[in-house]
Amino acid sequence: MNSPTLPARPGIIAMPMVPKTASPVPSLTSIHSVVDRGPYGDRRYRGNCGGYLIRDLLKYFKPRSVLDPMTGSGTCRDVCRELSIPVTSFDLKSGDDAGNSDCYESLGKYDFIWLHPPYWRMIRYGDDPRCLSQAPTLEAFLDDFRKVIVNCRNVLSPRGRLTILIGGYCDRGRQVPLPVLTTILAMEEGLWPACTEIIRFQHGNTSSRKSYQSSFIPGLHDTCTVFRAT
Repeated sequence: MNSPTLPARPGIIAMPMVPKTASPVPSLTSIHSVVDRGPYGDRRYRGNCGGYLIRDLLKYFKPRSVLDPMTGSGTCRDVCRELSIPVTSFDLKSGDDAGNSDCYESLGKYDFIWLHPPYWRMIRYGDDPRCLSQAPTLEAFLDDFRKVIVNCRNVLSPRGRLTILIGGYCDRGRQVPLPVLTTILAMEEGLWPACTEIIRFQHGNTSSRKSYQSSFIPGLHDTCTVFRAT
């Protein structure tokens, strides 16, 4: 006998039950979905994410120091200030290239590093050739991104965590699985996933309000992966 079919409930997503653990942030799971972006960063900055995921991760890992070498509109910096965690923050638009090892020479070690890089050329940020979004090919993007990962790994404390938020997308008819490629890069450079990957639902995407003539499966999430040194 077939099970009865439940009526569809548009707009309602049934989330899996969460097991009880000793986590200091019980709501932090492999799925992160918060509609409100919070009072962090600048919502007008394209590609910017809200601060609640960063806040949850900081409350979970309890770092004593944070590095944010791709500041963007300052989301991570704002969260750190709210939580009274010392943070070092810089960005290419102020002249500091995260792919240049010279920018890290005077820095110490950090317990937590937040990286939210460009998703290759999905969004172009300015015309500085050092920007990852200006890489002419995927291979060039990965080569430059590897330099950023290596620089960050070199300033991780023994208990440090490098956290990368990135999403895949279709680039000129070719799917680009940036989360997978990022994990490969990180593992090749002596890093290992420290916990489950976190799927972050993208609420408020500009693309979600558009209409397309072509048929494709829309991407509504990006992936946050936390790495530790092996």
